[in-house]
Amino acid sequence: MALPILYSFRRCPYAMRARMAIVRTNFEVEHREVILRDRPEHMMKISPKGTVPVLLLADGTVIEESLEIMEYVQSWKLTTDEKEWINRNDDEFKFHLDRYKYPNRYEDADKIHHRTQASVFIHDLDDQIPNGNLSDAIFPFIRQFANHDREWFDSQGWNNVHKWLEENLSSDEFKICMIKHPQWFP
Repeated sequence: MALPILYSFRRCPYAMRARMAIVRTNFEVEHREVILRDRPEHMMKISPKGTVPVLLLADGTVIEESLEIMEYVQSWKLTTDEKEWINRNDDEFKFHLDRYKYPNRYEDADKIHHRTQASVFIHDLDDQIPNGNLSDAIFPFIRQFANHDREWFDSQGWNNVHKWLEENLSSDEFKICMIKHPQWFP
């Protein structure tokens, strides 16, 4: 039987969260690294929205959302609290992260305002560090935020977040997750 196919993009935090689940469970996939400006025809055929990650199962089932991939490969049933954290991350935090990191893509985006607003979420995380699957669902986004201005991020008093993020970034699983794959061609 053919392996499930994972279409991924190395730096995408949504794809990272799916790959972390795959790595942690030793779920075998055929990894197809894509360049988003040059999306493969097969990926677009099975997932016309054109975002990553996309997991194509051997039975033809397509899973197009990173969180659903995590749930599938880990048999993860989210608690109410986990859903709340992920919704805050994926909606509130990601909204501000995008406008902080890419202010030129949005009309009248004030980079510092959005950094401040995103910091509210990180402050809350500092008080309640996630673990397990929830940690993997969130830390790729905090990594992206931190890397935008690492000096500023490191100067903030989020001691628990700094330690948590470093533990995730230095983990063997994350190193496997971030292995560079060449662009896939049919």
